[in-house]
Amino acid sequence: MQLHVINTGYFKLDGGAMFGVVPKSLWSRTNPADDNNLCSWAMRSLLIEDGNRLILVDTGIGNKQSEKFFSHYFLHGDDSLDKSLAAKGFSRDDITDVFLTHLHFDHCGGAIEFNSSKDGFRPAFKNATFWSNEEHWKWATEPNPREKASFLKENILPIQESGQLKFIDRNGDRTLNALEGIDVFFADGHTDAQMLPMINYKGQKIVFMADLLPSTGHVPLPYVMGYDTRPLLTMNEKAAFLKEAADQNYVLFLEHDSVNECCTVMNTEKGVRLDRSFSFNEIG
Repeated sequence: MQLHVINTGYFKLDGGAMFGVVPKSLWSRTNPADDNNLCSWAMRSLLIEDGNRLILVDTGIGNKQSEKFFSHYFLHGDDSLDKSLAAKGFSRDDITDVFLTHLHFDHCGGAIEFNSSKDGFRPAFKNATFWSNEEHWKWATEPNPREKASFLKENILPIQESGQLKFIDRNGDRTLNALEGIDVFFADGHTDAQMLPMINYKGQKIVFMADLLPSTGHVPLPYVMGYDTRPLLTMNEKAAFLKEAADQNYVLFLEHDSVNECCTVMNTEKGVRLDRSFSFNEIG
């Protein structure tokens, strides 16, 4: 098995929204904001190369939304999904599986593209199986008012219409289609039934943290996003997971941290805290 970091680009979000009730005087120490209170965030995917399987975890925001839509998020940087895949010697057609942690636009937008006539949509990975779960799929296709703006139907419905969608059973075998070395951790505080892949790699456990832990600045328990639908549940999920991560020395792969690709955490008298942050190529 080989793992590859796939950088799909950067965007900006309001710092207060990203840290909830935590004061700016505290969160700005790790995530400085610009004059408009916006912080820069990565959209970092992970590519798992295992035998004849090539699994992409999340796809970034994509490029099919309107200019007005993108103007709200200030996309920047030179990275893109296609450029990053090509740098590793791959193209979209090589992808066999697309694992979607959840269906918010910054995680799944790149899964769907315009068709050739630009009057409809099609999967951007024509040879891939797309993985979600029934609970989250229902949550995203029948959205609550709080999350409706993040669940865009053009990002979601064409996946099912293509016949390429499969579900992971939360209550059964939670391995990705029985793929050896990958298990799935479910979290419900950010959005219902978010899925975090846990990968056995070079004798270590690599966990793709998605929005349970967006950045190293979110390690302290009260540092919970304003976007989370159930912030108290997020705190409980973080507490349990980070304790396990500290005890077992998990490597946490950070999807949204604009500086740090990975980190580990440790137990202290004040609770779980950041141990160290590092680039992915330092692993193994």
